[in-house]
Amino acid sequence: MTLGKFVSPPGRGARAMRRFTSLRHLTSLGLLLGLSLPLQAATPSDQSFRAALEDARAKRFQDIQQVAVNGHVLEGYIEYHQLKARLPYATPAEVLSFMERHADSPLAEWMRGQAISAYGRTGRHDALLEVSDGVPAGASRQCHYYTAQLSNDFASASQGGLKLWHVSGSQDSACDPLFSTLRERGVIDDQVVWERMMLAWAAGQGSMVSYLERQLSGNWQQAIAAREQLDGNFAAITRIPTDLGHGGHAFAALSVATMHGFVRADTEAALEAWRKVSPHMPLSDEQRHEVERDLAWYSLVRDIPNNQGWVDERLAMLDDEELFDLRMRNAIRDGAWGEVREWVLKMPERFSGEARYQYWLGRADDSLGRRDEARAAWARASGERNFYGFLASDRIGKAYSLNRDDQTFDDAQLAEIARTPAVRRVRALMEIDEIGLARSEWFNAVSQADDAGARRLAAYALKQQWYDLTVFATIRGKLWDGLSWRFPPAWQQDFQRYGANAGVDPWMLMALARRESAFNPTATSPVGARGLMQLMPGTAAKVSRDLGLATPSHAALGDPDTNIRLGSTYIREMLDRYSGNRLAAAAAYNAGPGRVDRWLADTPREYDRFVERIPFKETREYVKAVLAYRVIFESLAKGTSDGVRVVSEREVNQPYTTALVDRR
Repeated sequence: MTLGKFVSPPGRGARAMRRFTSLRHLTSLGLLLGLSLPLQAATPSDQSFRAALEDARAKRFQDIQQVAVNGHVLEGYIEYHQLKARLPYATPAEVLSFMERHADSPLAEWMRGQAISAYGRTGRHDALLEVSDGVPAGASRQCHYYTAQLSNDFASASQGGLKLWHVSGSQDSACDPLFSTLRERGVIDDQVVWERMMLAWAAGQGSMVSYLERQLSGNWQQAIAAREQLDGNFAAITRIPTDLGHGGHAFAALSVATMHGFVRADTEAALEAWRKVSPHMPLSDEQRHEVERDLAWYSLVRDIPNNQGWVDERLAMLDDEELFDLRMRNAIRDGAWGEVREWVLKMPERFSGEARYQYWLGRADDSLGRRDEARAAWARASGERNFYGFLASDRIGKAYSLNRDDQTFDDAQLAEIARTPAVRRVRALMEIDEIGLARSEWFNAVSQADDAGARRLAAYALKQQWYDLTVFATIRGKLWDGLSWRFPPAWQQDFQRYGANAGVDPWMLMALARRESAFNPTATSPVGARGLMQLMPGTAAKVSRDLGLATPSHAALGDPDTNIRLGSTYIREMLDRYSGNRLAAAAAYNAGPGRVDRWLADTPREYDRFVERIPFKETREYVKAVLAYRVIFESLAKGTSDGVRVVSEREVNQPYTTALVDRR
């Protein structure tokens, strides 16, 4: 889960958290966020400021009670809406002054973005450049920025405009003036139009292809006819003349787009055609690499025997970790231990030194009777704190390397953090239910902090039991070894209680929740999964019926108690389905039991090979993370990793076949 997707611009937080408006829910929110004092009903001053903020959002500035705003720690949010409403007529000096005064808040960059958009829409190019600080984020604002640059830095504007042009679909209408000028000045010529047309064709954007084709001059008819001949008949690439005019550029872009479709439609035939025509194609090194990387990837994923020799010849030249990884994984599936060893040793050292590859090198050497080499490889892998590092440690009887680098801060140091304006704003926003804005302030504070500052923020958040903010501080601050912050004891008593009720290891439950939501109780995925354990509403409804409970609302799934209870029951169902096997159950929790049943019908029988051969990368990494996180949670709770194992002896010895599925 990406924490950044929960950052909300001004105005969204209150609507997102409307369910907390009752006194009972406000109190629950205080417990959920771990405020040091119970969060009661909003004080009169809180209510007054909340009303002022709503008035500011609605542009009812005359209704704002200034007595509720003046001197308030969140006063900048009112000023933000007032200044935003005056754009594009507010001066750059006013915008820059606001940004300087609120430099430690996300308000500064939000205001910069609003000003760029407003100045760009109204053609105030000098003002736009005055408030800009380099190329902004987002295609629309970038187009405004490069349009403004046309008059004083045409080279940079042209370079930026061409990057925005080279996409397969439509761009924002803000780009129209930029593209029109570049077309008039000859930067976007017929060749550039053709290149975009080929991107659109490869992406199946038929209407964009037709639109761009109409922009080409008459001397492109031969190239257009060639494209029409190849449409739906990629194999005809071997019969298309390489000289379509325009210095070979027409054929080069056409052939890359053709191979894009051909590889996906029939990888074996595509390679056969490529070997015939490749030597005669006027392609750049970059274009040739793009096609051959595509061919190698699909050949390996689809496991095409006739393509394997060619792939093996090309891997070193392509120098791509994903391709080496796929080649090794195919050999693992086949139990071809000599090939596993060969491909790990052929990998560049920047790949092969990772615990995962060293673990499989050890497995290969051990299977080939090279016992000393195997132990040496596992010893190298065992130094890492991850799934394969733990497996390697088990192989050589070594204690797990947790590599902790935690730090403690006294009350005075944490009190100093509490007094910083950013943290005061976070608290104040929480108190008026602006949870989205509170997170934005927190994310911004961590992003601006140095290493020491990020550590103090993480420690402070943990002290307040702001678990998701604690985790985020470690991610943005790259505090990878701060285990007490990365893996906080979030709702540990609830996980223990419902784990005991369901007969599920509480550390497994915490690992699932940590991977699913990073302990954000209001997390919602793009597909609608909700809460700590990211339950789909349909799954939650079924589990509730099985428990004799009413179907929970979407808002109820944001309640940790409800979410943990239902999630614990659901993972228990998955464990029962797979004879208590946590590897299969975790895979099913992520990808669904139907898929796992199919995978078990066609997989190596050994536990580690089963995990490595899970077809979905997301699920493969998910299983490894959950089992490794479980080790960390249990070790932190016990104060030692002694006696903790990433996989049980039973899970090691179980055959990974359909016999694992309990179909009762």
